[in-house]
Amino acid sequence: MSPGRIETIVIVGGGTAGWMTAALLSRFLRSPAVSIRLIESDEIGIIGVGEATVPLMQVFNGVLGINEYEFLRQTQGTYKLGIEFRDWAALGHTHFHFFGDFGAPIEGISPHHHWLKLRALGDTTPLADYSLPYVAGKLGRFAPPGAQSPAYKHAYHFDASLYAQYLRGFATQRGVRRTEAKVQDVELRAGDGFIETLVLDSGERVSGDLFIDCSGFRGLLIEQALHTGYEDWSRWLPCDRAAAVPCESSGEPTPYTVSTARSAGWQWRIPLQHRIGNGYVYCSQYLSDDEAANTLLANLDGSALAAPRLLRFTTGRRRQFWNRNCIAIGLAGGFMEPLESTSIQLIQTAIARLIEMFPDRSFDPVIAAEYNRVGSAEFERIRDFLILHYHANARDDAPLWQYCRAMTLPDTLRHKLEVWRSSGRVPLLSEESYQEPSWVSIFLGQGVVPRRYDPIIDGIGTEQLRAGMRQRRQAIRALAEAMPRHAEFIARHCRAPAMAAAPGVTS
Repeated sequence: MSPGRIETIVIVGGGTAGWMTAALLSRFLRSPAVSIRLIESDEIGIIGVGEATVPLMQVFNGVLGINEYEFLRQTQGTYKLGIEFRDWAALGHTHFHFFGDFGAPIEGISPHHHWLKLRALGDTTPLADYSLPYVAGKLGRFAPPGAQSPAYKHAYHFDASLYAQYLRGFATQRGVRRTEAKVQDVELRAGDGFIETLVLDSGERVSGDLFIDCSGFRGLLIEQALHTGYEDWSRWLPCDRAAAVPCESSGEPTPYTVSTARSAGWQWRIPLQHRIGNGYVYCSQYLSDDEAANTLLANLDGSALAAPRLLRFTTGRRRQFWNRNCIAIGLAGGFMEPLESTSIQLIQTAIARLIEMFPDRSFDPVIAAEYNRVGSAEFERIRDFLILHYHANARDDAPLWQYCRAMTLPDTLRHKLEVWRSSGRVPLLSEESYQEPSWVSIFLGQGVVPRRYDPIIDGIGTEQLRAGMRQRRQAIRALAEAMPRHAEFIARHCRAPAMAAAPGVTS
């Protein structure tokens, strides 16, 4: 006999995580067969440290049927082709991680091996010149991938508070019930410790079958009520604070994010249509809050539109994302610092995983264990990718960078580094968010060059190789130059209505 289907879902917390969850669940779970209720309080500020995404965001909006141009108009959004990293490998050094590959394999071998051979022969052409999104981004150009330029993807910069408002309208139109309230108490069921009832500050008691914790760092349900535990990764990712502030726009918006390494962390720059989002992610062991705020304010493109907002965090994850009848999504489940804009990606994949493994009221522990296994692996792969940015550096000007260069690495990342240094190969594991071109970009960008290229390439004549790679560069340059300017494309297709710059930073 079936133990019964889920009939009532209660989401605690709004913001990006809460309303993305409500929107996607309302798309797949039909009302009134399943009741979805979201409890949030406008008195509780939205926690966040960024407003940029990875290309997976296109899939999420597409599943909801959201038009890309309308989405960008409603959120003051711009396009993102990748990230420019300044001063990470060494002071004065710049490299890039853009959303695309370096062209199709040549004779079955990844193109970075061909570049490595040319490099060994004295060619100084940067590998990035073989990346269409890099060339387009640096020229300030943008056009969506088409039949003639399929080897790249794009993401977005946007105002996440506006996006949450947009999704709130989407979800409530599809039957999601919103309650303005604070949760005062959580009552657990006798015997098995499942969440039974939420007691609101209004005195109302809210029961449900499935509870989704989107309450941010507090982890109101997953941690404060269920005491799930947290795995602290600060020994590998020691930054524990961020100062964030918006500023006035300056010139045309770049179609990429800028990440600039500072003495005790790094600063982001995210261009929107109505302002620029900025923040300094730093380690409080090496820098005071006042020093961080002053450094941030001294490195803005335009006048600050608010006082810097301080955020405190510990990088890591819950020991379980799914505990009993509660699933933590967003910051309630864990926090990966915003270096590669993975916060919204992790929200999206967590929701998709929930739909894929949707429970009944028995909450089969086998399904919960699999949900936790996959989610943990995804977090760990992203963790390793972020650690690489810090570890592979040649900076001797500040203790943070010296610590990161000397620290003991997770075994999974150590293995990747060993294989890469030996052969130029990237050994990908299960649940990888970043594929070979991304790892290659950061390895080489941070100065980790393999000892050899694939010897199979020696079967290609040197002049033939030179000519073929030169032809690739020329074709990429021509495609990029044929694109409209990023600002022109936005003005033509998705210009947002004028509005006052909003204070604070949300995600």
